[in-house]
Amino acid sequence: MSVLPTKDAPMKPFSGPLRPLAVAGLTLAMAACALPPRHVVPPALTDSVPLAGLDVQARAGWPAPEWWKTYHDPQLDRLVSMAMAQAPDLAVAEARVGSAEQSIRAAAAQAGLSINGSAQVARQRLSEHGLIPARFLGFTWYDQADLGVQLRYDFDWWGKTRAAVESAVDQAHAAEAQQSAAALALQYAVADTYFGWQADQARLAIADRQLQVQERLARIEQLRVDQGVDLPDEASRTQAQLAAAREARGAIASSGRIRRAALASLVGVAPADLPALHAAPLPEVSAGLPANARLDLIARRPDIAASRWQVEAALRQTDVARAEFLPDLSLTALAGLSSIDLGKLFSASSRTFAVTPALHLPLFNSGLLRANYGLSRAQLDGAVAQYRSVVMQAARDVSTEALTAEMLADRRVQQQAQLDADQRILRAARARARQGVRDARESLAAEAQLLQQQDAAAQLHAQAVSTDLTLIKSLGGGYRMADAPAPGTDAPTSTASSGAH
Repeated sequence: MSVLPTKDAPMKPFSGPLRPLAVAGLTLAMAACALPPRHVVPPALTDSVPLAGLDVQARAGWPAPEWWKTYHDPQLDRLVSMAMAQAPDLAVAEARVGSAEQSIRAAAAQAGLSINGSAQVARQRLSEHGLIPARFLGFTWYDQADLGVQLRYDFDWWGKTRAAVESAVDQAHAAEAQQSAAALALQYAVADTYFGWQADQARLAIADRQLQVQERLARIEQLRVDQGVDLPDEASRTQAQLAAAREARGAIASSGRIRRAALASLVGVAPADLPALHAAPLPEVSAGLPANARLDLIARRPDIAASRWQVEAALRQTDVARAEFLPDLSLTALAGLSSIDLGKLFSASSRTFAVTPALHLPLFNSGLLRANYGLSRAQLDGAVAQYRSVVMQAARDVSTEALTAEMLADRRVQQQAQLDADQRILRAARARARQGVRDARESLAAEAQLLQQQDAAAQLHAQAVSTDLTLIKSLGGGYRMADAPAPGTDAPTSTASSGAH
């Protein structure tokens, strides 16, 4: 209970027998306050990805923000644009960013000065059997009108509100990085599925030629069997090869249809509404990594950037939990008008004023405070562990795809040597057939062998393109954070450049 000063009885400081009681109460209150824990030491986070010792050649530069345009394929450009415009996953990611931005506003609104206005009019009847019967007052019904403005200011001495705002800002940065990661995953899926469809079309053309060769071989063998030159087993063997060629062609055609349906799903349209696609040669790709991949990958992988912002946000939350141990001071001021006579509401005698300083002490709840602080520390440890896990995963992704790209490049060189040898064999067999030295079976068999090698080369080429796409994704796909935040410092703004805006 408080005693308000009046003109006749001004407020005096505690004196006489009240002073020991006040000192004892203050001492008890301070003793009940739990001592705050020490500030958390910012965790040590690596600034580079462990790629040392990775023996791969260097490639020129990092992926561009619109990296898919480097393949110079207008069909792919259109598909990616459609996917980015209609993808539901990106809408979800954008909603997360919007939610994080609103969290910033909510946290910032709790800081500093707040002003609230109020106005109310009440019509009330007094009980005739109440503490003060209505007959003594001379009325039963009365009106009560109140009009006022309340100002409240919280002194953020310990930085709790500031830390909460900074944590919300870091969460928003993390959401932006996650949005870029979602955009990159979608772009990669569209490009990989599209080039997979192009590879199927290339293999389908080879399979058609292979089927024609096997059909000619089957007809020749059947004629030879009918004329008694060969045994029926030879015709059965060629028929089996023909059936295998038909099965292989059907599998490739089915794969193309499946990839087309997958493209429609990624783009966000029905398969019938997917733009017409035309077969085109697969692009040539090169192996290698940017020269500074180990040092710069931290800022170029959106998943690493998001994890780093999560660490920063968790570190700020430990500051919030620590500040809960310390007393808060707020100041509330009220100015208004109050009257039971509506006609006198705006008169000078209806003025009311109040100034209320308030000190909030965390008394006898140290267990809850320590539990909340322990939870914030556990969340920080989890965020740090997640960050380190993402960095190691990035190292595995980049190393695996870079080595795979070089391996495929070497295999394609050897595959080309086999193709050249088979082409020489086919030319020689056709020359002998023209001279009448051998029949057409030798040249057809050589052509079938060449087509088989061409199909293997098409598959290797498709693997090389798919690996190049995966490597681009592993390198961040054009994302770039302005500067990686150092834990415990003012974190800079990140920029998402992988197509998510």
